[in-house]
Formats: sequence, structure tokens, C-alpha cells
Amino acid sequence: MEINEMTLEECSAFLERASLGRLGCSSENQPYVVPIHFAYEDTYLYGFSTFGQKVKWMRTNPRVCVQTDDIHNQGKWMSVIVYGEYEELPAPQYAAERQHARSLLAKRYHWWLNALGERQMRVGENFIEPLFFRIRIQSMSGLSATDEKEKRG
Repeated sequence: MEINEMTLEECSAFLERASLGRLGCSSENQPYVVPIHFAYEDTYLYGFSTFGQKVKWMRTNPRVCVQTDDIHNQGKWMSVIVYGEYEELPAPQYAAERQHARSLLAKRYHWWLNALGERQMRVGENFIEPLFFRIRIQSMSGLSATDEKEKRG
């Protein structure tokens, strides 16, 4: 197996295809990692959630990271990590940005289902406020592994 660093262009192309990653945030020196659906465009990752621990923690400490990967097998995979800053997009002052996030996320099948469905089970018939956010990308890097057998054949 050969492992290589990905260029920024390769990382960007990978993020354009990806839709599921793991968000890392922290509060009071305690890390927290949770899966999220996202959409990538230019210098942002866009996401949707309902209020909970990750949002509470990101409001307190907006420095976050998102890791996503594509694993074919132990010898062939790609992994990209993004470091950035959490930015909430509350209504009504961010109406255009929320609509933009919604349009990007709508390209993903049922992007909203997990967040709303899980929360609905807890609160019953009460209205759940949708929460759109973006992560302003400050840096990103990636690694890719290729299987030596595939390179030869």
C-alpha cells in the first residue's frame, strides 16, 4: 500500500462528492464527535441540525473539524479533514444563506431526516426549529492510499 498526500484540488473534489462526515467539537477540554450530513461549496461546509449538545458546544467554542472518508478496503481509501469555524445561520437575518444551504443539501437524499426524526421521537408533537449552519473552512488536508496490486495490474 502506498499513502500519498492529496492536493487542495483533490481534497475539494472529494468534498464535492462526499455527504457524510464526522464533526469534531469540544467544550471545557472534552471532545465530542458525531456524524453529520453536509454539502461543500467553495470555502464552506453547510449543515442542518436541531438544537442539542453539538450546537450548544459549537456556540461555546466555534473551532471545529470535519473528517470524511471513502474506504474501499484496507489498501484503498481516501480521507479528508477540514478545520474551520462554526457559523450559525439564524432566521430571518440569514434567509438567503439558509435558502442556499437548503438548496445545496437538497441534492442529498433525505438530508434532513435523521436530525428531525431523532428529535421528533423525543419531543412528540411540539414544533422543532430547524437549525442551519456552515463551517468556514480555514484549512484542509487529505491522504489517499492505493493498493500496490492495483497499480501494477
